[in-house]
Amino acid sequence: MDVSVIIPTYNRLWCLPKAIESCRHTQCQTEIIVVDDGSSDGTWEWLQTQPDIISLRQDNWGKCWAVNRGFTFAQGKYIRFLDSDDWLCPEAIDRQFELTITQETDVVVGGYEVYSQEGTLLRQVYWNDCDDFVAQQLGECDSSHYSAYLFRREFLKDIPHRPDYAWRDDRLLIIEVAIANPKVAVYPQPTFCHRHHSQTRLQFQQGMTAVATNLQHLTLYKKCLSKLAARDQLTPRRRKASCKILWSLAHWIAYTHLHEACEVVDWIYQLDPDFQPPEPGLLGKLYTYLGFRHTENLLWLRRNILTLFGKRSNIKYHDFSV
Repeated sequence: MDVSVIIPTYNRLWCLPKAIESCRHTQCQTEIIVVDDGSSDGTWEWLQTQPDIISLRQDNWGKCWAVNRGFTFAQGKYIRFLDSDDWLCPEAIDRQFELTITQETDVVVGGYEVYSQEGTLLRQVYWNDCDDFVAQQLGECDSSHYSAYLFRREFLKDIPHRPDYAWRDDRLLIIEVAIANPKVAVYPQPTFCHRHHSQTRLQFQQGMTAVATNLQHLTLYKKCLSKLAARDQLTPRRRKASCKILWSLAHWIAYTHLHEACEVVDWIYQLDPDFQPPEPGLLGKLYTYLGFRHTENLLWLRRNILTLFGKRSNIKYHDFSV
């Protein structure tokens, strides 16, 4: 078997057939492994009507458990991961497989496309050439999406999806891949189609889940940067790349935990003493001259004032309409 495509799914029968169909009709030998994570919408019953698919079923433990289980069944020399609400571009598997066989690589990267819920193409993103794969994955520039990548299975055997980082598992996996120093080939054209839709997605969280997601994101950066530092591979360039992500993360953490967010900012300036807040205009000046804590307090006050007036406006409108 040349390529194994692993598709975890949970109550996605409305889009799963499109994802599966995009993996069929390849010239190379491709197996499609779908792991039903305890769906209740008829997914499992539908899968039984698809004879060319390896179907696995488990209780609702989550994506990481599903993907890791699919990996244990995979027979392909190369692996691709695909969410069930996305799909692949035509011939993506064959073109990337040809490239990795020719160049004997561990990873083949590629670009991606973004579609609206209605199926309208919003943008095409070709691969962004970068001469430091680690810095790229840490945040220096666009690194595409790991579903646009083809991985050598043997290379991934010690880099699983980690359930402790379930809401940032793909980001952690690809950073771990980069740190493992793979031989990379580039297929610059889009290979993967990402769908924006109103259904729940792992990357769009609210409430307590958002707090947990931020914590996981912060922790994975601490672990990965610590590993790079221990190898004397945490270069100034990689520090700066990380700070771009950590700065945005600090802002989101500040919504609920300002003190912890300020600790992240302190870490940013330890990593890069010359760091400058990237926000333009007045907001950038506030961060520069007032500091992170005071600026976030102002933003908190602004949000609450807008919320307060928004509620009052709704009450007045409701009263007049009655």
